[in-house]
Amino acid sequence: MKKPLLMSLTATFFVAGLAVADLAQAQGRIYRCGNEYTNTVQPGQKGCKLLEGGNVTVVQRPRMTTESVRVASANQDGSRVDGVQQRQRDVGARQILEAELRKAEARQAELLQEYNNGEPEKAGPEFRNHQKYLDRVSELKASIERNESDQAGLRRELDRLPESK
Repeated sequence: MKKPLLMSLTATFFVAGLAVADLAQAQGRIYRCGNEYTNTVQPGQKGCKLLEGGNVTVVQRPRMTTESVRVASANQDGSRVDGVQQRQRDVGARQILEAELRKAEARQAELLQEYNNGEPEKAGPEFRNHQKYLDRVSELKASIERNESDQAGLRRELDRLPESK
């Protein structure tokens, strides 16, 4: 009973091995003709060399549309942005930074209220496990310091921008 099963498995692996070997031979000879790779060389085509030692995978880059070329080449020649456009960019940047600063200030107020001068209210499991309470207090303190640092960075960035008119 076991012999037919063993023979069946052996035959299956043999057929699978032949299929893999056939795929490996399917590519045949590969030639490089300049920047092009091909399996056949056209009569009269010069500069083609036979590649040896394995398969070749060619990945073509996507074609660039005229719009993407225009966007990619914008300001690549070193030209300057006109004053109106730069002012619009500065105003937009200032608005974003001011909104972020307002969020950070609101978050700071929440953190300080929760921190309660280093003595926040104990919550749930912290009544039984004092270490959890101490860990939360230190995390709150670190969050407050990190938020203060973020606010200082936002203020520095705002100071670098010209005043909006």
